[in-house]
Amino acid sequence: MRWQVHSEEPLYTDRWLDVRVADVELPDGRRLDYRLIRTAPGAGAVVTDDRRRVLLIWRHRFIPDSWGWEIPIGGIEDGEEPTSAAAREFEEETGWRPGPLRPLLRVQPSNGLSDSVHHIFRADGAVRIGPPTDPWEAERVEWVPLADVRDMVGRGDVTCGTSMAALLYVLTEP
Repeated sequence: MRWQVHSEEPLYTDRWLDVRVADVELPDGRRLDYRLIRTAPGAGAVVTDDRRRVLLIWRHRFIPDSWGWEIPIGGIEDGEEPTSAAAREFEEETGWRPGPLRPLLRVQPSNGLSDSVHHIFRADGAVRIGPPTDPWEAERVEWVPLADVRDMVGRGDVTCGTSMAALLYVLTEP
């Protein structure tokens, strides 16, 4: 049951987001105006150490007015490869340089509203290079035991969908 898109018109556009209205036809023939958001892709990383800890950031998100643990993630710049963006964002937000990154998963965190895609990578180990260059990104940067992640999710300490998916996926690794 595929929806047919007849047209899309921009409602608001800036360098970060493109809000649109689409004229869609449902499988039963009804038509409606559907709001959607188009955004550039993002990239992030789950980095663990030899003690089975993961490096996370504790930050406030003003939209839901909540605090939570997240993996470092951010936008992919024009012409940048997702792997490079994940490494850059990790360094900027944590002050640590990740080891070699390998693909972990691709997440569409809100595919009923947005075409946003997050490319998530995995690394074993990181080297401290100094303080974060984007200190406003996080209140704290900490190595957290992977064994605590499931309880953190259950308590609501991890609410970011992409972070949650990536961390829980890592917990399933052999």
